[in-house]
Amino acid sequence: MAIVSDEQIIKALRQYNTWWRSQSAIKEESKPQKRFAYYEALKMLKHKSIRRFVILSGVRRVGKTTIMYQIMDSLIEEGVNPRNILYATFDNPILKLVNVESVLSIYESLYPVEGTKYIFFDEIQYTDNWELWMKVIYDSRKDIRLIATGSASPVLEKGSTDSGTGRWNVLKIPTMSFYEYCMLLGLEEPELPENLRLSGLVKMNRGELGDLISRFTPLKNHFNRYLTIGGFPELVLSDDDMYAQRMLREDVVDKVIKRDVLSLFNIRSPLLMEKLFLYLCMNSTEIFNATTAAKELENTSVSTIDSYIEALQMSNLIYLAKPMDVGSKGALKGKPKIFIADAAIRNAVLMIEDVLSEEKELGAMVETTVYKHILSFYQGTAAQIGYFRKAKDNQKEVDVVIELPRQKILCEVKYRNNSHILASDAIVELCRDEHSGVTGAFLITKQLEDFGIANHKTSVPILRVPALTFLYLLGKMEAEGQGGRL
Repeated sequence: MAIVSDEQIIKALRQYNTWWRSQSAIKEESKPQKRFAYYEALKMLKHKSIRRFVILSGVRRVGKTTIMYQIMDSLIEEGVNPRNILYATFDNPILKLVNVESVLSIYESLYPVEGTKYIFFDEIQYTDNWELWMKVIYDSRKDIRLIATGSASPVLEKGSTDSGTGRWNVLKIPTMSFYEYCMLLGLEEPELPENLRLSGLVKMNRGELGDLISRFTPLKNHFNRYLTIGGFPELVLSDDDMYAQRMLREDVVDKVIKRDVLSLFNIRSPLLMEKLFLYLCMNSTEIFNATTAAKELENTSVSTIDSYIEALQMSNLIYLAKPMDVGSKGALKGKPKIFIADAAIRNAVLMIEDVLSEEKELGAMVETTVYKHILSFYQGTAAQIGYFRKAKDNQKEVDVVIELPRQKILCEVKYRNNSHILASDAIVELCRDEHSGVTGAFLITKQLEDFGIANHKTSVPILRVPALTFLYLLGKMEAEGQGGRL
């Protein structure tokens, strides 16, 4: 006897797919502001010559489900029969007990629809053998187009490698960029030159650059709030920032660590996992040493720490930046830096009362935010992104290194009142070295008045640019389809 009856599944599907009965019902779930990922996913879904399923991967509350609703709304607006659209979430306790084939079979038994069917499966990782069923559907059902989401990329990316090659693409959804944050709140855009790119700033004279940067002044307070609230759409729109941080801690962090990670990975000690994540928040942007962490966390094994780190990374809660060689034989090897997926997650976990007044904390927040923006900007390109540190002089470091076949770009964050750098700093030495391969360099500062070419004689100029301006322009360029072309 089946655990779940067909009637129970039908009831759940009818509850979710309200547009089957009333076409306008989709409007209640869709939101007017659209992220860049919406356009990318819609393009993949509807491509005429290259058929691919799409998997949206990202941490909880990042907006994956909203993107699916927006795409469904768009399809109905274009004239697609609402009954040709199926939405189901395997986070539902009923649907979690059945497989993809059962849900699809029962849906098709309800209505005799013709033409292309558009299938939207939420939290796909909670149903058994999802990748095998998607492979079968892709290969045998040319009339189906499909988008799925998942909060844990491990299973998703493994499935993509094992069964999805040539069948589906994984599109990672980070938290919102600062530009997307401003657009969501409906803030007035600074008046900017058309098709402005960050690489073009170095060609401006000081007067032109100063005029440009002054236009960002109205966004200063919003930038500070963005650092503390982060890029989670629902929380951005909240009018209670303290409550929003609590929701971030309980709804994003706790649910991912205490439910998603435990159910999807072989985690023997939930308490150790919680302690490890707290340890990472306290030491984020620093070089991570698994041996040191193992000793400080209950003297556990290094292999356990490594496996838990992998689980957190694959659950989209952290990023690992690997050390990179920048024309130097003395570069550090093997030890990654840890970045929390959004600076606001770190703030919510550590519960620092006045984080904006602590220079060290602010520096970590902005470095985290810069890394996240750059990672998102270069998604889908051949770029290698990491950091540089000299092996014998651990004070000489560059926070972010971007390497492409014909480019090598350095980004150093100095988010403090005095952003002065010495001639002996790593970024200066590397920009002075004609054999380093560096093609561009940015020094990311705190004050809007702190901009211009750094006063060091280098082969490649180092452009000082305020973090607010740098991140806004990076997000705007990505949203306009210029991702990967700094």
